[in-house]
Amino acid sequence: MGKKIDLMDGNQAAAHISYAFTEVAGIFPITPSSPMAEHVDEWAANGKKNLFGQPVQVVEMQSEGGAAGTVHGALQSGALTTTYTASQGLLLMIPNMYKIAGEMLPGVFHVSARTLSAHALSIFGDHSDVMSVRNTGFALLASSSPQEVMDLGAVSHLSAIHCRMPVLHFFDGFRTSHEIQKIEVLDYEDLRPLVDMEALKAFRKNALNPEHPATRGTTVNPDIFFQCREACNQKVEAIPAAVEQYMEAINKLTGRSYHLFDYYGAPDADRVIVLMGSAAETAKETVDYLTAQGEKVGLVNVHLYRPFSAEHFLKAIPATCKKLAVLDRTKEPGAMGEPLYQDVCAIYKNKGLPMEIVGGRYGLSSKDTTPGQILAVYENLKQDAPKHDFTIGIVDDVTFTSLPITKEIETAPAGQTSAEFWGMGSDGTVGANKNSIKIIGHATDLYCQAYFVYDSKKSGGLTQSHLRFGKDPISSPYLVTKADFVACHTPSYVHKYDMVKNLKDGGTFLLNCGWDMDGLERELPASMKRALAAKEVKFYTIDATRIARELGLGNRTNTILQAAFFKLTGVIPIDQAITEMKDAIYKTYYKKKGQAVVDMNNASIDHGINELVRVEIPGSWFNAKDEAAQDDAPAFIKEVVEVMNRQEGDSLPVSAMVKYGLEDGTWPAGTSKYEKRGAAVEVPQWNMTACIQCNQCSLVCPHAAIRPVLLDEEEVKAAPAGFETKTAVGQDLGKYQYRMQVSPYDCTGCGSCANVCPAKEKALVMKPLDSQLKEAPNWTFAVEEVTVKKDAVSDKSVKTSQFAKPYFEFSGACAGCGETPYIKLITQLFGDRMYITNASGCSSAYGGSTPSSPYCTDKKGFGPAWAMSLFEDNAEYAYGYLLGQDAIKRQLVAAVSALEEKGIAKDACAAYLEKGNDAAVSREVSDALLTALEGDSSEEAAFIRQNQEFLTKKSVWAFGGDGWAYDIGYGGLDHVLASGKDINILVMDTEVYSNTGGQSSKSTAAGAIAKFAAGGKETKKKDLGMMAMSYGYVYVAQVAMGADPSQTLKAIREAEAYPGPSIVIAYCPCIEHGMKCGMGLSQLEQKKAVEAGYWHLYRFDPQRKAAGENPFVLDSKEPTGDFQKFLLGQNRYASLKLSFPEKAEELYAKSARDAQERLDSYKTLAGK
Repeated sequence: MGKKIDLMDGNQAAAHISYAFTEVAGIFPITPSSPMAEHVDEWAANGKKNLFGQPVQVVEMQSEGGAAGTVHGALQSGALTTTYTASQGLLLMIPNMYKIAGEMLPGVFHVSARTLSAHALSIFGDHSDVMSVRNTGFALLASSSPQEVMDLGAVSHLSAIHCRMPVLHFFDGFRTSHEIQKIEVLDYEDLRPLVDMEALKAFRKNALNPEHPATRGTTVNPDIFFQCREACNQKVEAIPAAVEQYMEAINKLTGRSYHLFDYYGAPDADRVIVLMGSAAETAKETVDYLTAQGEKVGLVNVHLYRPFSAEHFLKAIPATCKKLAVLDRTKEPGAMGEPLYQDVCAIYKNKGLPMEIVGGRYGLSSKDTTPGQILAVYENLKQDAPKHDFTIGIVDDVTFTSLPITKEIETAPAGQTSAEFWGMGSDGTVGANKNSIKIIGHATDLYCQAYFVYDSKKSGGLTQSHLRFGKDPISSPYLVTKADFVACHTPSYVHKYDMVKNLKDGGTFLLNCGWDMDGLERELPASMKRALAAKEVKFYTIDATRIARELGLGNRTNTILQAAFFKLTGVIPIDQAITEMKDAIYKTYYKKKGQAVVDMNNASIDHGINELVRVEIPGSWFNAKDEAAQDDAPAFIKEVVEVMNRQEGDSLPVSAMVKYGLEDGTWPAGTSKYEKRGAAVEVPQWNMTACIQCNQCSLVCPHAAIRPVLLDEEEVKAAPAGFETKTAVGQDLGKYQYRMQVSPYDCTGCGSCANVCPAKEKALVMKPLDSQLKEAPNWTFAVEEVTVKKDAVSDKSVKTSQFAKPYFEFSGACAGCGETPYIKLITQLFGDRMYITNASGCSSAYGGSTPSSPYCTDKKGFGPAWAMSLFEDNAEYAYGYLLGQDAIKRQLVAAVSALEEKGIAKDACAAYLEKGNDAAVSREVSDALLTALEGDSSEEAAFIRQNQEFLTKKSVWAFGGDGWAYDIGYGGLDHVLASGKDINILVMDTEVYSNTGGQSSKSTAAGAIAKFAAGGKETKKKDLGMMAMSYGYVYVAQVAMGADPSQTLKAIREAEAYPGPSIVIAYCPCIEHGMKCGMGLSQLEQKKAVEAGYWHLYRFDPQRKAAGENPFVLDSKEPTGDFQKFLLGQNRYASLKLSFPEKAEELYAKSARDAQERLDSYKTLAGK
């Protein structure tokens, strides 16, 4: 059979190869592994057959631990079973991994190796997770590229079946899992003869079955446990030979060459590097560079890491080798060396062989590993006494582990073209570049590579696309540093990033902007002008933003700029590019979004080709100079945050981490206000005369970028020119002047504020960003110089709540986010005394991703204390906060009581003991107590002063999404609610795992298409609120801000005041829903959800029982909207009719029945 060549990333390669050998897949979503299971689920939903003639049975579990248990059970029952995971998810599988290996079951785990959370969470790649499971008994097989993932993935499954032992197949998270390459796709029928059918039959016969029962999972005493563990030795020892055997079979099938340890380099090398994973491909380029200069160097790429075969390893090392450098992509603090280094040392020690061996670390958390860094390792080996325990890729100026990088080397073959694209999350840049690389790959014989870099923000964050294509194979697993073409798709980036740095002399630079020559002169920084001139760049502009809006594409400039890319690079004939683009547009958008979106994107192609403007670079740009800018930011912001925001954080030395105490994961609060991203295309302009001062715009703003300001007479006098105000309206507010102030640089341009404005003539109108930049000084005055008027602040109405300071501002959440308005409101009500624990997910990604910290402080330094532990343990983590501060609080109460008994500050002590736990006056009586004790030197008074931050009544909250609350964290959440303690929980219910790409959760309603529910979810949404109400002593509320903001405010207020556990479940429209109206109307979508009976509003307050009242109040009215029309307004439901029309109506009807059943149950509770 002829070779099939296709473009895919490592995840898809693993999914393709695993599908062939898999009967059951037990999974749970985790970045960056989720796409593997998503591919398998989608293929299964569409009827794709495995080698056994059946679609794979995919089951999504509530956690990785649950997935591992399912895998274990399916294996014991005789089914070939697979899972896909990474990082903390892999660690949650460890208990079952020991069981699976101990019971000799042929499961396969495909792992896109990822960093483990230590001082902080990182979703990026290294080997810390797989190194943490190396002693489970699994075989560990490593791949270095997408092609190897395909080939060695097959070896993993074949070896597992043959040996009846489990295999963990791993490859670098993101660098391999998400790198798109042109690779050979193995045909299932070519693999069929390689399956050891006798071993498979034996596995089936050995499975637990009532027809031939056995007992497993027994409890064993000391008499035979040890012997049984040693009895596995022969099975383990047989694995290397089996893996080698199947590698040879794949070699024959493909013509490629794989061994347990692959040597590459000079046959007489005296210096050799040992490593595994994608960096082996980088090292090959460095070896080629050095051997071409006559140097005797080589490398060993480790594939089979467990069991580690000393025999095969020694056979791979040239006899001439005198020095080895072993590189590990992990860190084990306190160890004598990292795992691979220790294994290599053990071999030479045990064999009594002479060899100088040093170890080093590289590439943690996907830190880019370049040929120059590998060159530094070879240079180190040249030394008489090579440095041991070294690092590369960082500057360690504290413990001095880092090797100096002498130079970067050019290893790209002649004729290779490289391109770099700077885009914004959700503008379509990444999707367009994925299409581009596939078009180039399919339409030409060129080899292709694509890799994408994202920051930690949601849509609206920075994206960087790195593309390479050429006539020779491309293996460079590192970022483009010398580009032939660079495009900037977001004009505000010219002020933030050095995008010309990587552009080659004479290269092409494309800037999306609406500036003419005068605008370019005004807007481009002098440093960019100088670089463009010095490099003699071919400079083009195009106003893709205007074009997209005129065509009805919103901010989706991707197709316009993709067409411009093909026009400017000429990588394929433009007519062919147009045809291929239109075909890709149809395949991408038709089923998900319909023909109208296809037509708009097709129309944008002509504009992208025909509206390019060539800019002739003026001679004056060679010596351009900027005016000196004043930077009053704190030192930490200038020395750390601004460096990171410029995408230059890689240059920060270890000493900067130590200087600012970052080594334990601590990050200063409130750094987001220094970003000033200017990411919006349009921002709101306030029409003072039309404004009715309802403050609803401030309530719904996802980023706290629009705020009502009250000014007294002195502040009005001090206001800058153009700071227009009007007399405030409302009870006792007439003494103040009122203004609604917008921050143009912090606004993301969603339009939520303008869309909810109830004024007859809209008081907010969206205007181009440039026209509103004059508001920046007004914003600074309003938030820095104008005080919060405490007499105007109240939690009794939406209007008065918005005069309070938000302690959550300018997060990296999506424009129009449905979650953050709830968080912002809660911080306005309780922010100066809050503890917040956050489950990992969207709310942690935008709530605590360095360098941006949106939780901020007031002028006293008070604000929310925010932290994230893990995904699964958030409720328990919050419970620990409650217990911890309560333990100290009890000691304080004892000290105050002792002072009262002694007659010291008796009135202040009595007031504190009586009212210290009353949130309304807690701070007042606490401050009074401290004042009264100022001159007292008693031991009790000293203890109180030392722990004064624990005096006031605190508000403990656990924030998280439905993936946490309904699934992985439900057990802990349930236990904490059952505790009866005074703890508050906010569940931001998006009905999908929004942070990992929209996977189904138990909150997902029937009929919705989500990842792991590719054919539409068939089961009913879990009623978390009803389950919590069953305790009878938990305050429960279900809210939707856009439907009833007053009910939302009331529910949050009651929940926090309730002296016991409370849970507020908030409906949150999400970008993953694919709302046809757009995220700017997310508040209206909440209103529609309630009107249609899709979502219901209620409050369950156990305290009402004491007054003889029904504790359950149904706040939403009888539904009047069209339920199915509401569903079809979201692509997650509408696409079901396009993809699976035969089952769509049935599932829509089920979803409606489920919603009606929920409503009926609520009516029963309400006595209606």
